[in-house]
Amino acid sequence: MGDGVFLMEKTLGEMLDETAKKYPDNEFVVYVDRDLRLTYREFAKIVDDLAKGLMALGVKKGEKVAVWAPNVPFWIALQFATAKIGAILLTVNTHYKLAELKYLLSQSEAENLFLIEGYRDSDYLSMIYELVPELKTQPRGYLKSKELPYLKRVCFLGHEKYKGLYSIPEIMNMAQLISDDEYLNRQKEVSPFDVVNMQYTSGTTGFPKGVMLTHYNILNNGYWVGENQKLTEKDKICLPVPLFHCFGCVMGVLAAVTHGSTLVVLEEFNPLLVMTSVQAEKCTALYGVPTMFISILEHSMFSKFDYSSLRTGIMAGAPCPIKIMRDVMEKMNMKEITICYGLTEASPVIAQTRTEDDIIKRVETVGRPLPGIEVKLVDPKSGKVVPPGVQGEICCRGYNVMKGYYKMEQATKEAIDKEGFLHSGDLGVMDEDGYVSITGRLKDMIIRGGENIYPREIEEFLYQMEGIYDVQVVGVPSKKYGEEVAAFIILKEGYNYTEEDIKEFCRGRLARYKIPKYIAFVDSYDMTASGKVQKFKLKEKAKKIFHLD
Repeated sequence: MGDGVFLMEKTLGEMLDETAKKYPDNEFVVYVDRDLRLTYREFAKIVDDLAKGLMALGVKKGEKVAVWAPNVPFWIALQFATAKIGAILLTVNTHYKLAELKYLLSQSEAENLFLIEGYRDSDYLSMIYELVPELKTQPRGYLKSKELPYLKRVCFLGHEKYKGLYSIPEIMNMAQLISDDEYLNRQKEVSPFDVVNMQYTSGTTGFPKGVMLTHYNILNNGYWVGENQKLTEKDKICLPVPLFHCFGCVMGVLAAVTHGSTLVVLEEFNPLLVMTSVQAEKCTALYGVPTMFISILEHSMFSKFDYSSLRTGIMAGAPCPIKIMRDVMEKMNMKEITICYGLTEASPVIAQTRTEDDIIKRVETVGRPLPGIEVKLVDPKSGKVVPPGVQGEICCRGYNVMKGYYKMEQATKEAIDKEGFLHSGDLGVMDEDGYVSITGRLKDMIIRGGENIYPREIEEFLYQMEGIYDVQVVGVPSKKYGEEVAAFIILKEGYNYTEEDIKEFCRGRLARYKIPKYIAFVDSYDMTASGKVQKFKLKEKAKKIFHLD
């Protein structure tokens, strides 16, 4: 596999047990805001109890266990507990609303769901009771839902008790019903090549697709991402990025576990809590998307904190302006910060800068391919490999390529070619030394602050609004988020909507980050000769109408 590159054929459970044996007293998970500290030994014990409890509940090998929560303490334990018993962790975006949750649980045929009370303006409990009213009337363990026929159990990711839901203490107490032998036998059934994680991504077309990732995929990717930051058991990573993305659960959690490092976790991003955590725990690494680093650097309290312990970390999700990179390296002491590029389908990292790369490499490129990953750039029309310095579509092959999209054979075939190369849909150039620069996208996906948004999903949603004749959604530049959503709407005769009417229609039904920030009512669109809407012209128009630079 790629010039004798070191790759592990292990499960996530085996890796955790190995690290816990090697560094039992090293802290693994720390939350500064609630004084929660767990060593690898303590964490591994919680995982075993939770895993046995899930077995006692009846969770079988291959079942999906959806988790809908921000970075709460039991999230990471659930990641390993499901892995140990051969279940598949299905991560749910915390911003999802009812329609998106229903789509994900239906399409994935999820048998289990773990959730918390709610997050920001979303009440998860009322949503699940609305979707599955049977929870209030049927005995636990015998759930038969009309809307979600596959769903067997709903659990609460905490101590509180709610009608029809199992709580974490109840599940942990059930561990005693499973013998050590039964537990070990179950673990023996798990292969490194089994699917362990499923994440929904907007991908290149249509509705979100469930990306199936194996132990082998993500464990090795996490390992190499950690290696490229030169992580050891002495490092402490401050993790304010969401666990439901690969950025959190692979580049964060698995980079740490493969190196015996400590994770200083934040339930959600808060610049003040990041600075407090870095100083209090003497963190050596910090992760974030560029907007997070900007909000830390521009915080009124920035100069009051000590960043001298910081050394490395990851910035990913969007291109980084050179001034920000310079400030992060100088003012935050992150001289060895790395840039990563990838996509969920690639487990996720394809390329990364190295700690010794100069500042220009860190802002103008996304680094070189990770060991064990072959990258080529091809002409999108001919499919032929382009020479260095010429733009082409970024494709990769290696241990990191997903198993496929869940129950979407055609989409999988379109993403992974016959030679096993995953087509990213991103355009880039590669120099003579193998450094890749991203130059654009083949697809019209919008990336807002690290969140993938597919325009068609928003267009389909807005078509449901009476009075809308046609709608086209494009991404427009944003200093804060990289891109924002803009909608160009043609109304039917006799209708006279305002921007506020459109936003109101979306509120509570679409994740907030998908709601168009800019709305323009137009009479027509620029078309190609074949009758296709020229979205690039809409983007140009948006810049003028909304005064964007």
